[in-house]
Amino acid sequence: MELLRELTRLQHDLGYLSDETLRRLAKERTVPLYRLEGLVSFYPYFRRTPPPRVLLHACRDISCSLAGEQRCQELVREKFGDETDIEIHEVSCLGRCDAAPALSINDVPLAPISLNDAEKIERLIADPAGLPQDEPTSQLRQWRVNPYNAASDWFGTVQNLVASGRDIGATCIEQIQQSGLSGMGGAGFPTGRKWELVAGESVTPKYVICNADESEPGTFKDRVILEELPHLVIEGMILAGLTIGAEKGIVYLRHEYTREYKALSRTIEIARERGILGNNAAGSEQPFDIEIFLSPGGYILGEETALLEALEDKRGEPRNKPPYPGTHGLWGKPTLINNVETFALATTILHHGVDWWKKQGRENCVGLKFVSISGDVNKPGVYEIPVGTPVSELIELAGGMRNGIPLKAFLPGGASSRFLRSDQAETPLDFAAMQQTGSMLGTGAVIVFNETRDLFAAATNIVSFFRNESCGKCVPCRVGSEKAVKILESIAAGTQSTEALTVLPDLGETLQQTSICGLGQVAITPILSMMELFPEEVPASK
Repeated sequence: MELLRELTRLQHDLGYLSDETLRRLAKERTVPLYRLEGLVSFYPYFRRTPPPRVLLHACRDISCSLAGEQRCQELVREKFGDETDIEIHEVSCLGRCDAAPALSINDVPLAPISLNDAEKIERLIADPAGLPQDEPTSQLRQWRVNPYNAASDWFGTVQNLVASGRDIGATCIEQIQQSGLSGMGGAGFPTGRKWELVAGESVTPKYVICNADESEPGTFKDRVILEELPHLVIEGMILAGLTIGAEKGIVYLRHEYTREYKALSRTIEIARERGILGNNAAGSEQPFDIEIFLSPGGYILGEETALLEALEDKRGEPRNKPPYPGTHGLWGKPTLINNVETFALATTILHHGVDWWKKQGRENCVGLKFVSISGDVNKPGVYEIPVGTPVSELIELAGGMRNGIPLKAFLPGGASSRFLRSDQAETPLDFAAMQQTGSMLGTGAVIVFNETRDLFAAATNIVSFFRNESCGKCVPCRVGSEKAVKILESIAAGTQSTEALTVLPDLGETLQQTSICGLGQVAITPILSMMELFPEEVPASK
């Protein structure tokens, strides 16, 4: 963690990592130079050459592609492409899908400014000194999950629990289990069971990690929670730490979330000032504190064991499992890892109680959910909904279909979920209901496609994302995803017959069975589901 932090600091201060900088660091830290080279070559945040005056990163992934990213990029390149002090690069998802097509200049996210805002971009390119100061920009909303009326009330849940004299661990585990809360990062593992397993481990020290490396196209709900409700996340981590007997918590945050970093940092300082964090956390007589680790980049770091590798100053490649982090996590010690939304909702449940939580859902469903929606809707964004709300109602909450063009298809759970048809839009946003359709709720990211969209091109874009973000550790993922993209691109170009698509189902099965982590296991799921539900979308052989 210290090596990557130092490399990140040097990159920030110097703009790039020269050979001399790495040699000097290797000598200071008495580590082999090849180890530093191995880290720098793996993480996309690091540069080995001096940066230009203006470095523009434009997202190329599905939500931004639907918003005309390629056309906007072409216009920018036409105007500025010949200038030697300006670099324009396509990059993977920036987590600003609600401001698609998203971009950053000199690593500063410009949302709500997008690539469509030509005049504003021209002014910023001419004078980067006018870049936003990275302060939170959201209009703070009233969220039902937020039990506090004012900042002065923050952390009341853990304070009241400690003051009650009840067994904190037993109370938290019991209520979280009874609530039915599942992990909101995509896997859906029962949260209470995870807390119980780590609490039951006798080995110390233990760690609590908040996975805030949200990087999948279409997924940006955690970003909004971090900006608007950071106190719920921090309090959830404290409750978890007191439950399992950990003394240290880490928020693993993607480096593009600089606004969110500021909101989190301020909240952590407030918690320390009030004695909620520290040697006597919330008066519990237990020590617990939290630090933030900024990831040097890469979608694969959202995989929990790859994240652990990064925290141990290694290349962020997934580990073989078992063992699992609950028993052998950070530095081989028991480690509880949940995502941003899971910690926030745990706070809400422990504040209001299980009965209140169960009444928040629709029909036979339980609780509340944060959902991202992007694509062909009038108001892309993050919405707080009762679990069980139909997709069609979410689309209406998001202002309905853009330009009134009817719905053709949607992805209900982010880029890694399976396509569904417009006649399935009454499906409730619920783990079980989505599973019954053959898709999944996943990261809670609905991506909407209208009737004019080329779904073959959309699916190819998503498979290309997974190909681009493969860490390359396992051969099936590295080779298989590349093979799939080449087939899809050649068919779109008319240089290969659609007969080539017949290998994809077997390739998908191989990837699912043999890839080390979830990236490889779902890498070509989008195209397989598109071909199954929309065979007419496959281009005819030329």
